[in-house]
Amino acid sequence: MTTVIFSHGQESGPWGTKIRAMAAMVKELGCAADSVDYQGIADPTERVEKLVAACQGIDDTLILVGSSMGGHVATAAAEKVNAAGLFVLAPAYHMQGYEELTPLPPGMPICIVHGWHDDVVPVDNSIRFARECNAELHLIDSDHRLTDNVVEISAYLKRFIRAVTGELQESPA
Repeated sequence: MTTVIFSHGQESGPWGTKIRAMAAMVKELGCAADSVDYQGIADPTERVEKLVAACQGIDDTLILVGSSMGGHVATAAAEKVNAAGLFVLAPAYHMQGYEELTPLPPGMPICIVHGWHDDVVPVDNSIRFARECNAELHLIDSDHRLTDNVVEISAYLKRFIRAVTGELQESPA
């Protein structure tokens, strides 16, 4: 079985619009889904520790999904929890003044989705990270929140899960 663990961004919660939509799709694929609650935890290192603790005892194929700071957190935790894949949305990589905090790319399949009109995390940061590790990269007509593109994002996630788990893809969506 496959378990997908979601990590939300700095200003959102564990079961926001995007995570609920993606979790529903993940469950339709027969995967387990959970979301870690980081509300009240501003320190990225503490968030990484909480994610690592939440993944203890999961004996499935593990895929981490993170949005914004949650993308940073999922990336930093990915190898520590032996994840099979990393799917991130507008990840907080290479942020000005915090360059040294950007995690090194983990050695696993990575898919990044970022909005061209993001005014919180510059799209160039994801392009740079993707280039450094040959990650799959989807640049879409959206802003930082990406909520208007949840159907498109869910399709990318579905395809990513199928590729990581070795399930043959039945359709492009």
